[in-house]
Amino acid sequence: MGVSVRDYFFSHTTDVAAPPEQVHALLVDLENFGSWWPQVVAVASLGPEDALVICRSRLPYDLELHLHAESRDPQLLRVAIGGPISGTAQWRLTPVPGGTRLEFEQRVRATDPLFALASALVKPLLRWNHHAMMRGAEDGLATRFGSL
Repeated sequence: MGVSVRDYFFSHTTDVAAPPEQVHALLVDLENFGSWWPQVVAVASLGPEDALVICRSRLPYDLELHLHAESRDPQLLRVAIGGPISGTAQWRLTPVPGGTRLEFEQRVRATDPLFALASALVKPLLRWNHHAMMRGAEDGLATRFGSL
């Protein structure tokens, strides 16, 4: 299957001034994401491997995502995503002098008919919205741990 207008790939890298163990502990604690990531407005545990996460960035809509843990390894946190978009997101943690490099990757497809239509009409705006959300994550991580 080829890439369609409904497909998205995002990547983002940031370095923080904390050891990988501390960063891992923060990222594996989904229920407290809202304490450091302003665009995560609510998280509800649905069991040991699942959570409902509601995100809102710059655009006036809430994105409700069902996350299922696939990996909680010290070097790789990965979730399957379900909802109006489906796919995966992951954080790769690598030790660097003075801290941790975080490499975020998300591969999703718009599956909800309205989100698919929006992807066809305003995909650059949706990408901008996602980048604003990731800037919020980076700022929250820098506030929590400091930047390198």
